Amino acid sequence: MDGLIMAGQLLLGLSILVILHELGHFLAARAFGIKVEKFYLFFDAWGFKLFSFKIGDTEYGVGWLPLGGYVKISGMIDESMDTEQLALPAQPWEFRSKPAWQRLIVMLGGIIVNIIVGIFIFWMITFKYGEDFTPNDQLVNGVDPGIIGKQIGIKTGDKILALNGSKVIRFEELISSKVLLGNPKLTVSRNGQAVDLRVPETVLDSISEYGIREFVAPRYEVKKIVAVVDHTPEKVSLIKKLFGAKPAKTIAPAFDAGVKVGDSVLAVNGNKIRFRDEINNIAENSKGKVITLTVWRDGKIIDLKPKVSANGTIGVLFGMKELPQKHVDYGFLESFSVGNNKAITTFIDNGKGIWKMITGKVSARNISSPIGIAQIYGSEFEWENFWRLTALISMALAFMNLLPIPALDGGHVVFLIIEMIKGKPLGDKFMERAQIVGFVILLSLMVFAFGNDILKLFGK
Repeated sequence: MDGLIMAGQLLLGLSILVILHELGHFLAARAFGIKVEKFYLFFDAWGFKLFSFKIGDTEYGVGWLPLGGYVKISGMIDESMDTEQLALPAQPWEFRSKPAWQRLIVMLGGIIVNIIVGIFIFWMITFKYGEDFTPNDQLVNGVDPGIIGKQIGIKTGDKILALNGSKVIRFEELISSKVLLGNPKLTVSRNGQAVDLRVPETVLDSISEYGIREFVAPRYEVKKIVAVVDHTPEKVSLIKKLFGAKPAKTIAPAFDAGVKVGDSVLAVNGNKIRFRDEINNIAENSKGKVITLTVWRDGKIIDLKPKVSANGTIGVLFGMKELPQKHVDYGFLESFSVGNNKAITTFIDNGKGIWKMITGKVSARNISSPIGIAQIYGSEFEWENFWRLTALISMALAFMNLLPIPALDGGHVVFLIIEMIKGKPLGDKFMERAQIVGFVILLSLMVFAFGNDILKLFGK
């Protein structure tokens, strides 16, 4: 069921964006009197389609191959590779008969619409939901670094003060693109002294391997135990989700030792416990060993002795003391400014990420296919989350389509700019070959992306 919800959200989000993207091309073409022969969601590869209907000169339909969509513009070398039409004399309603500047606008139409859609969604989300954030100056217990944070030099209890010299107002800034894509300097307060740390440019690779939880998080105070993993399949699945690892042979050490929901942990191995990281550290250093949990239950102090799993877990979920939160609402026009900034930042971040891959500072293993995107949507449907991710994807599609790769809009844009500089169009044979090269590049990227996500599903 989880997989169906993920796939359903992905299909809905991408369908909306693909239709609107192609509508951008369609409207621009029709505005200049260019005939559009087909408007399809998904590809009707080899002539197969789910259904279609015709209005005027245009056939509208849904193909069977859910890898995007297209509009077939008369007199243009595109996905259809319709060379027979191009062998005939040019007609006034065809793409090739129009001035280069008009054709340029047609090719940019889809990208422009994706940008407008992304800005609009971010605007509406900001207006409706406002923003929630954790005030950084209220994290009196500092932060709890994971594997990645410790490698950088962050220590438990550090209070992060500044990012590149600017005061950190929201904790969420520390897990934003400003840090993950920016190679910034962090200034932390440690034992009353300011210490500067540098986040490496390769941090995104580490996060891809270990997860964002292993970078840095607020330091949580533990409360009562709210879940104990037992031997049922549902709880086995839970331990995988909670601890990000396959369960060890003994998957429920706390349950087997008699730990119950509602217990309050007072001490571990005689050491008083207040924070989650204190329990995690002891468990991590006691893999395969028996530890003593001192708990408070029904007015009594009880010692329990679970054996820590080979993964360094005991199979419990602690309730956490709630972090301070702040909510900000924005007016209609004010939210436009905030939403527009989020959209443009997302667009720029895509560029930064691609550049880091090209320069080798970030592994191409971070490229995701629809499998990875579906996982980001998640197995629970929430409108706010759905629209937020759809806005992110809209800006990503705008950027990706702008790349100068033949067969993408950006490739056509580059050829049209060259034509405008030269004063004459590039040859049909060149355009046909370029389109084929573009297909090969895109197909290779798609296979690579799917391979990435399939390997990740198997933990590789």
